[in-house]
Amino acid sequence: MTLVSTFSLVARDADTGDLAVAVASKFLAVGAVVPWAKAGVGAVATQSYANPTFGPQGLALMEAGAGPEDILAVFARTDPDLSKRQFGYVLANGESLSYTGTACHAWAGGRWGPNYAAQGNLLVGPEVVEALEQTFLKRTDLAFPERLVAALREADRAGGDRRGRQSAALLVVGQGKGYGGMERWIDLRVDDHPDPVAELERLLGIHRLLFGAEESPRALSSEEIRWIQALLHRLGHYTGPQSGLWDRATEEAFATLVGMENLEERYRGGPFLDEAALRYLREKFA
Repeated sequence: MTLVSTFSLVARDADTGDLAVAVASKFLAVGAVVPWAKAGVGAVATQSYANPTFGPQGLALMEAGAGPEDILAVFARTDPDLSKRQFGYVLANGESLSYTGTACHAWAGGRWGPNYAAQGNLLVGPEVVEALEQTFLKRTDLAFPERLVAALREADRAGGDRRGRQSAALLVVGQGKGYGGMERWIDLRVDDHPDPVAELERLLGIHRLLFGAEESPRALSSEEIRWIQALLHRLGHYTGPQSGLWDRATEEAFATLVGMENLEERYRGGPFLDEAALRYLREKFA
């Protein structure tokens, strides 16, 4: 049995009901073991000498109406090695619990409250879990996914896993928020990296660019259309005039470029584009 020493934050967005797990560890591909979540049901992080069945089992119990203490009682009854386990979970109603077995390697512990459970083992000290908790509670100015990654970043700065760094992951679920209407909205994993939390933050930025069309598109100016036409001509997608006028040929060529850059979620047709997508194109094709 492999030790999955790590620090994690399980959380619920009180405004939207989205559920998430953010985790980092000196362990290869921690995102393949620790995080579990189901929209409208709950989220679970299972770690230390992780029992991976706690993920699906915990979610099934939540869906059946079990409360935090009920779930703990089932885990205790069915797992003879509970003293080695560490886990945290949050239900869709915001109830939560964090558990640290007596045989987990020091420093190990957790903190929990409405909408969150923060825990870690083999850490430099309790300040790591405190950083997770306080960042989640205080950084309400950030969007939910960014708030979770900020919590990981501050926990890492507080010392993190005392063995070092290797991997990190972010799983966020919300009804219909994922690609093609899936509930799995954000599922990002850094499996092996010298600074995994920073890399996770970078990947979240890319995800926001490709799938986070929160910005409203605006009409492109004639100058911007001319720049796009020149770019499309240079790339071999367009042979028409660089007139600054949006026509069918320009739109068809631009749709090709949008598809090649995976920006389909941000473009709805016509001479309209949001600032983030336009900025990305200008920076890449300057």
